[in-house]
Amino acid sequence: MIEGINRLNEKGRTRFRGLILKRLQELDAEDDLGRDSQSVVSLDQQAVGRLSRQDALLSQSMAKAAQARRDGQRKALLAALVRLDEDEFGYCEDCGEDIAAKRLELDPTATRCISCASG
Repeated sequence: MIEGINRLNEKGRTRFRGLILKRLQELDAEDDLGRDSQSVVSLDQQAVGRLSRQDALLSQSMAKAAQARRDGQRKALLAALVRLDEDEFGYCEDCGEDIAAKRLELDPTATRCISCASG
C-alpha cells in the first residue's frame, strides 16, 4: 500500500491515470444521458399546459446545472492528469506536503492536504 504519494512508482501513476480516465468516461456517459433534458422547451400553450411547461422548464434548468457540475468535474480531472504528467500530482498546493493516497483515491482532483483543506 502506498503511504505517501511521493513514493508513487510507475504502477501507482498508471493506477491513478486509469482512475481519472474512468471518471472522465463516466462523465461522458452522463453527458449523453442528460443531453435530451437540456433541449429547448416548447412554449406552445395548445400543445402543453402551463404547469407541464413549468415542470419542463424546471427539469431543463436542473439538467443545465448538472451539466455545469460535470463540466467543472471534467476540468478538474483534466488538470489532475496534467499534474500527473508533470510529477506534481499528490502535492498540496498550499504547504507542498504529500496528499494522502487514500484521499486521492477518493478524489483524484484534490489539490490540498487534509490539514490545509480543513484549516
